[in-house]
Amino acid sequence: MNRLYLIPSDIGSDPMKVIPAATLEHIAHIGVFVVENVRSARRFLSAAGLKGHIDGLEFHELSEHTTAAAVEALLPLFGKGDVGLVTEAGLPAVADPGAPLVALCHAHGIPVVPLTGPSSLMLALMASGLNGQEFAFVGYLPAKTAERRAAIKKIEKDSSARRQTQIFIETPYRNDALLEDLVGGLNPGTMLCIAADLTLESETIITLPVSAWRRKAGFKIGKRPCVFLILAK
Repeated sequence: MNRLYLIPSDIGSDPMKVIPAATLEHIAHIGVFVVENVRSARRFLSAAGLKGHIDGLEFHELSEHTTAAAVEALLPLFGKGDVGLVTEAGLPAVADPGAPLVALCHAHGIPVVPLTGPSSLMLALMASGLNGQEFAFVGYLPAKTAERRAAIKKIEKDSSARRQTQIFIETPYRNDALLEDLVGGLNPGTMLCIAADLTLESETIITLPVSAWRRKAGFKIGKRPCVFLILAK
C-alpha cells in the first residue's frame, strides 16, 4: 500500500547537515509531494540531493487557506505511489497546516510514516534548562498588544499552577515587541528562554529570570526565527 511520508525540512541550515541520511534516502524515491509553498519546497528538495530532478516531480500545495474539500481532493494522489508531505521548517503537521492530510490518510487506512529531522521546539526545550518533563506548546500569541499581554499573563499563571514549561513562537518581525511585553509583564522570578537561529552559526540561546532580562535593556532578537519558553514559580 502506498504511504504518506512526513518529511522534515531544515530550520535555517543546510539540509545535508541537519537531515539524517535515512530521511534523505526516502526523499529520493518519492515523486509526488504535498507542500506548503512550491517555490521553497523545490529549493529545499534541490538542496537535499534532488538537484537536477526537480522538474520531474509533482507538487500540490496545502496551506492554512486550503479548504477541507481541497484536502479531500488530494486522496487520488496515493494511487500514483508514495506521497511526501514537506513542511516549511522543521516537522510536518507541528505548527504547520499539514495535519488535515495526515488525518485524511488515517481515515482511509493509508499508512503514515514520520521521518526524523529537526524540531525547533524540542531543540529549544532541550537547551533551555527548564522543565522538560511537563511542557505545553501554545503556538502563536495574539498579534494585538492588549490581547498579547493578556495571553502572557494567562500562560504565566498556567505555568505556575502546573510547574509546566510554556513554549510559543512569533512571526520574526514581531519578536522584539513580544520580548518587550514578556520582560515588562512577567513576574521578576519567572524564567524566560530565548532560542533564536537554532542550528545556525548565529544560534542564540539564553535563559535568565525576568529580573535579569530587565537589565539587558539593549538586547534585540531582530527578525530571526525564534522560540520563546517560560517557567513560572
